[in-house]
Formats: sequence, C-alpha cells, structure tokens
Amino acid sequence: MSTPKHGPALDRVRALVREVAKFGAVGGLGVLVNLGVFNLIRSTTDLQVVRASVIATVVAIATNYLGFRYFAYRDRAQSGRTRELALFVAFSVIGLVIENGVLYTATYGFGWDGKLETNAFKFIGIGVATVFRFWSYRTWVFKALPAPAPVSLVVGQRDGQTGGQSGTQGGGAPGAPAAPRTPEPAGK
Repeated sequence: MSTPKHGPALDRVRALVREVAKFGAVGGLGVLVNLGVFNLIRSTTDLQVVRASVIATVVAIATNYLGFRYFAYRDRAQSGRTRELALFVAFSVIGLVIENGVLYTATYGFGWDGKLETNAFKFIGIGVATVFRFWSYRTWVFKALPAPAPVSLVVGQRDGQTGGQSGTQGGGAPGAPAAPRTPEPAGK
C-alpha cells in the first residue's frame, strides 16, 4: 500500500501550522512572564502603569529570545548571531512600543487605569504586538534556510559521460527523441 502524496502547498501549510504552534508555545510563556512581572511590579511598587509594563515587556523579550532561538526556530540559519540579535532587539522594541502604546492610550487617553482595565489592555497590546512580532521574526530575524536543491538521477553513465536526466537517453531533454548510440568497440 503506498502512502498518499501531498502537494507542495499542503506541505507549506503544515510547516506554517508547526511554526505557529511553536511560536505560540514560546509566546504563551512570554505572555505569562510579561503579565506576571507586570502584576508583581504593580502590587509591590508605586511605579506608573506604563513603566511597570515596559519593564515586564523587556523581561518577556529576553525570555522569548531564548525560546525562539533554541526551540521555535532552532532549525533556522544560525550564522550572524550579532545581526540576528540586533534585528531581534530592533523588532522587539517596535513590538514594545505597539504593546505599551495600547496600554498608554487606554490608561492616559481614556482614564482606564483600574487593575482589570490595565490587565485587559496590556493583554490586547500584547496580542496586537504579537502579530507584528510573528511576521518580523520569521521574515527578518530567524530566516528559513533555503530548500535543498532537488537531486537529479544520472542514467546511462559510461566512461565518465552522463546520459542526462532521469528518463532520458543521450543527454537529451525529457520527451525528446533519443540520440543514436554508437556501439562500443569489441574488447572494451
């Protein structure tokens, strides 16, 4: 019984689903760290809401880098760690601004600064920033390795000459008429 063959589109969708799941696992841990540190700072200090949020976001960013590099994107190119880290920090800072911009607008623009409201808008900000982070990390920071080149089979190899691609004779293109072969001299 043969196994069903899937097209390249289905394979890409499956790879994307796996990537989103790994990103989500790391991101979920980051959200817990972010909200946990945020609420710890808010309950133990007198820091303003957005300052506490920025500190929590920075702690979560550090946690997330380790998770992304060594779990979610461990199969991605690992050359140029300095460049990778610089891009990660740059895009993370943009995400930090998005995340905390939502919280800032809710807190200081609308006066929603109760514990429930700040946590709700912190969570919404994390969600909006996560969409940006997913796109930027996979596009710019943790680039996919190029797909390996397909291996072509060599048919009719004789004395260092190749007969061309699989399914061809005499080096012609697939479907082209075969070139006539000359018989080998006797005694070879």
